[in-house]
Amino acid sequence: STRARSNTTSCSTGYSCVALNDTSVCVLDGTQTSGDPSETASTSVVHSGVANISPLWQAAYAKAKPVVANMTNSDKTTLMTGLGLIGGPCIGSTAAVKSVPGFPSSGFCLQDSPVGVRYTDGVSLFPSELNAAATWNRTLIRARGEAMGAEFRGKGVHVALAPMMNLMRAPAAGRNWEGGGGDPYLTGEVAYESIVGVQSQGVQACAKHFINNEQEHFRDSSSSIVDDRCQHELYLHPFLRSVQAGVASVMCSYINGTYACENDKTINGLLKGELGFQGYVMSDWYATHSTAPAANGGLDMTMPGDKWFGSFSSYFGSSLEDAVKQETVAQERLDDMATRILAAWYMLGQDEGYPELNFNSWLSLLGAHVNVQGDHGSLIRTIGGASAVLLKNEGSVLPLQAPRTMAIVGTGARSALLGANECLDRSCNDGVLALGWGSGTASFPYLIAPQDAITTRAKAEGTTVASWTLSDDAGISAGKAKGKDVALVFITADSGEAQYTVEGNQGDRNDLFAWHNGDEMVKQVAAVNNNTIVVVNSVGPILMEAWIENPNGMCNEIWAGIPGQEAGNAITDVLYGDVNPSGRLPFTIAKDEADYSARVIYKGSGTVQIPYSEGLFIDYRHFDANGIEPRFPFGHGLSYTTFSYSDLDITGSTEGGERQALGPGSSLDPWLHDPVVTVSFTLVNTGDRAGTEVVQLYTSPPASANSAPLNLKGFDAVYLGPGESKTVSLQLSRYDFSVWDVVSQSWQIPAGETGISVGASSRNLKLKGSITN
Repeated sequence: STRARSNTTSCSTGYSCVALNDTSVCVLDGTQTSGDPSETASTSVVHSGVANISPLWQAAYAKAKPVVANMTNSDKTTLMTGLGLIGGPCIGSTAAVKSVPGFPSSGFCLQDSPVGVRYTDGVSLFPSELNAAATWNRTLIRARGEAMGAEFRGKGVHVALAPMMNLMRAPAAGRNWEGGGGDPYLTGEVAYESIVGVQSQGVQACAKHFINNEQEHFRDSSSSIVDDRCQHELYLHPFLRSVQAGVASVMCSYINGTYACENDKTINGLLKGELGFQGYVMSDWYATHSTAPAANGGLDMTMPGDKWFGSFSSYFGSSLEDAVKQETVAQERLDDMATRILAAWYMLGQDEGYPELNFNSWLSLLGAHVNVQGDHGSLIRTIGGASAVLLKNEGSVLPLQAPRTMAIVGTGARSALLGANECLDRSCNDGVLALGWGSGTASFPYLIAPQDAITTRAKAEGTTVASWTLSDDAGISAGKAKGKDVALVFITADSGEAQYTVEGNQGDRNDLFAWHNGDEMVKQVAAVNNNTIVVVNSVGPILMEAWIENPNGMCNEIWAGIPGQEAGNAITDVLYGDVNPSGRLPFTIAKDEADYSARVIYKGSGTVQIPYSEGLFIDYRHFDANGIEPRFPFGHGLSYTTFSYSDLDITGSTEGGERQALGPGSSLDPWLHDPVVTVSFTLVNTGDRAGTEVVQLYTSPPASANSAPLNLKGFDAVYLGPGESKTVSLQLSRYDFSVWDVVSQSWQIPAGETGISVGASSRNLKLKGSITN
């Protein structure tokens, strides 16, 4: 364990701390109980006649099939079997296969994480995916993916274990910061742009965690109970967008009931069937629990390869060879598994000119220490600023205009006492919170603290700065803030993966309150300073009712998320107006945790049932359907300028066209996804500063659809100079108007009038129209 401040970080119950040369990891103890076999395929499933396969996949399969035909079964199983957690140089490693021309001599390297290359040096630490979502800016999200892809490639990694796309169903869930927030459409766009960006560099992306892995408690001993329509419209959608982006691989999750990595219905039925996914499915680490049931259920690769840490045995490898000999797994299915893996390798062009692996996760002296950061720090700073959400700015306190005096308080403003990487996998909350904890992390090359960046800027402008960041003592902080022209209060809330328990939080947060006495600190500072600005670095929403309308003082607020290595510079840019804030909330901030429709289940035994009984109504959909007033709504964010909307024009129709017959790949039918309706309007910057407005489009289906009142179906980040105007056009497909019909098992457009609203948030809709389908 490691000690953070006065609090202890430890491996959670069910995990053991294992020292591995240069580092340590918390690994799952021993074996796991068997899941329910009811959704496991008893015979091998190989899809044929799949529609809508892209030319890239077709060409890759044409290269892979003749190679697979000349491979022995032993070589085939080598492709799909990891070497064990520390059996190779990477988080996931396979052995070399000499019978495959051009195959890397070190085998495949699969490496975390969604924010950078884990367990190595010379790399950048990018803003979280949640921050990327908060930009609502496809250009920046893709650029982030391109830069990350370049770093993975530069290190010789073949598969980047990203992006993550589980939804923020329960706001306290530990890994929410690794994903795109509480809306499937926004998360789907983040997934799509991230994958296109990463794979543009020749690196395989991995969409994870398939599927319904929305909390950390009981993640390997729970069963998610999800209805068919909800599954399709919410949780499957980001994976659909991933398949449309050409994602090379998908990672199945830990959840039990029927194990996710041998679930015939989800892998063979939804992913490889309806979505026509042509790549390969790998297990999450130690999420494989069988041989024939897993292979027949759709699993193509087992990671890290051993049954459990130190078992020196595998469910695949020779066990899979034997299963083929015994005809419990068909030869055709083994060939399919190998073909999928090689096709992904060929599709990304990794068979020619790909860099050699140049690091070792477990023993750094074996690495070449290649620096692959380039100028990515500039992009990280840009995304950090663009993802900051100005929640409240009463009295136009911001941007700062060279105040005479300033106070900076809260440990969240300073550097960590023992350095940015002081705790294993960032499993402590000390100093500025720029990242959560767990396998979704990497090492900071440096971390700019807000206190340092703001103090440097303030002193350059003649501002006298008084700081207290050694502790979060409310009384001392208030004393520093009293009489100052402005007071900056930094508060945090952290979370991460289940294997670490940090300050009593086992992955998931125990509640939605600020950590480290944050509420009391803000209350006391605001009571003595009328120009209090609260900066929240958190992994998701926090409750702020204790101080947001403080009667003794004004509290303005910025949600800065967890923005990576340039945290201090990014927030300074926004505070001083060098960057006009354009971030928008990718989730709803409630007044009470009970206002959300779903919460983490913390207690249970055996196979814990997690009923998704809220159905379609998560996040803002639930608030809208039930008339609940949020503190800050989904999509909310202020600017230092103002914008006007006018002249709504809706053209086009969902009628006509010819749709494909139902079958494998039919959910990618161009009839569904080609744009057929255009929504246009005029946007004007009516202020005196240049700025970016995030325009948002929501549909309101007919009452007969039993859908949410508002459903995000379009957005764009539009930059305008002072007084500048632009005609903005957003396009909608038939899929955007459709609901999943459980009877016909197909997408259907509800008959009647569908409302179309455009505005600045889900609760700030400026223009409204409709279309009749």
